[in-house]
Amino acid sequence: MSFIEQLILRIEEKKSIVCMGLDPRMDNEGEIPEFLIAEYEEPNDIILEFNKALIEEVHELIPIVKPQIAFYEKYDALNALKETINFAHEKGLLVILDSKRNDIGSTSKAYAESTFEIYQADACTLNAYFGFDSIEPYLKAYSNKGLFILVKTSNPSSKDFQDLFSIKLMDVKDEVFQIHKKEVLLERNYIQMAKLVKKWGVTLPTFKGFNNLGVVVGATFPAQLKEIRKIVNNSFILIPGYGTQGGSAKQVIHGFYPNGLGGIVNSSRGIIYAYNKYKNFKPEEFAKAARYEIEKMNYEINSEIKKL
Repeated sequence: MSFIEQLILRIEEKKSIVCMGLDPRMDNEGEIPEFLIAEYEEPNDIILEFNKALIEEVHELIPIVKPQIAFYEKYDALNALKETINFAHEKGLLVILDSKRNDIGSTSKAYAESTFEIYQADACTLNAYFGFDSIEPYLKAYSNKGLFILVKTSNPSSKDFQDLFSIKLMDVKDEVFQIHKKEVLLERNYIQMAKLVKKWGVTLPTFKGFNNLGVVVGATFPAQLKEIRKIVNNSFILIPGYGTQGGSAKQVIHGFYPNGLGGIVNSSRGIIYAYNKYKNFKPEEFAKAARYEIEKMNYEINSEIKKL
């Protein structure tokens, strides 16, 4: 089955569109609990045990997880990343490798091969500002995998480029004067990118109206999310920024259709370090705290989707 078919079936089975971000941090107090760091010492072991405990506790509540590769590279823990992906698959979860690759030609092809052959991910995030050249190797060799293109990211400074206007010249026929003229169309860069994704996905096969070419739009920009949803009507939207970054259930529903399909909502720190937020959970109960946070997210988001 294609990525999108597997994702939709899991969403419908579990009645959940929550994605748990697996971003291991060990530099500050209140991240990976101290007892794990003291017990295992080696970063690969610490991170793997942390991730496995989380996945074991919550796998029946969510369809997918999203490890951010930077945190594994930082700690020289790429083996933990591979084993985490294997364990997630054993528990029936899909995996998005959050790597935001961006390159062209043979380099892009190598990135695609490492993502899907070495790490065995089911999907990945991509920065497509190189244009179609950077996406083609993924679509050509791995058309059954999921690709999520950055369109409008959740960080405040995304406006520095993504919100700028691009100029597009259009040929317009003036019926009154029977002449052709040029008109200038101004569109924000994130709109241009959304339209490119729509164009790139036109010939892709669909399942329940969706193809494997998705987009990333932050929960922190609900108006833009609503706008982009209308353009990429055949794409699933990966929506980061829920919880810790300020996104809420009322904001993320702009990415969904009344049938509950159309997106997945990611929370990383808000889930995996929830034991810091809810003081009735001890550090040793970090996985149970994560489960509580996911159950809360599922209830809040599903309640809002029912109102669509």
